[in-house]
Amino acid sequence: RIISKPVAANQAIVVENLDLSLPDGRQIVSNTNLNWVPGKSILVTGPSGSGKSTLFRAIAGIWPYGKGVISAPQAPDILLLPQKPYIPIGTLRSAVTYPAVAGAFSDADIAAALIAAHLPKLAESLDASDVWSQRLSGGEQQRVAIARAMLAKPAWLFLDEATAAMDEKMESAIYVLLAEKLPNTTIVSIGHRSTLIQYHAARVD
Repeated sequence: RIISKPVAANQAIVVENLDLSLPDGRQIVSNTNLNWVPGKSILVTGPSGSGKSTLFRAIAGIWPYGKGVISAPQAPDILLLPQKPYIPIGTLRSAVTYPAVAGAFSDADIAAALIAAHLPKLAESLDASDVWSQRLSGGEQQRVAIARAMLAKPAWLFLDEATAAMDEKMESAIYVLLAEKLPNTTIVSIGHRSTLIQYHAARVD
């Protein structure tokens, strides 16, 4: 089994002798050891199917299949944004602030986060209810998740191809935005575009 050791938000994420498997038992990550220090952004690359997303989920505490030791902060100090974010049905306000409780953020802060995430029209529609996962394009859904991260201000932000549905210009603008709005957040990204390297201090294959 995976042994999770909670640490403070300002401590390193340490992975020791980690093996990860699929639910059917097939191993996809073997004998992985990592030491990621806060304040040093990291880009994780590698071929599809090599277990990168599963590694992120395990560090975030939402993947139980495997064995090893993971020392990492717990939610809300760590936030994982997947390639296809979960967008609940309901008001736009609740979609942007998920999973925070109602009233956790002011309307002004929610609108400001949407505007910063290049979604100014949505900032005017916080009370509108819809199936937002169908109404919004893939890139717009990803930018809603980015607005969510700006509101949450986690110590660690894991971006699992969380900008892949955006064009390179928008993706670059989002990374510049995150650096500006979340100066105390350590960003760890999975991505395949070479342009992402410039927004990270280190690269891990």
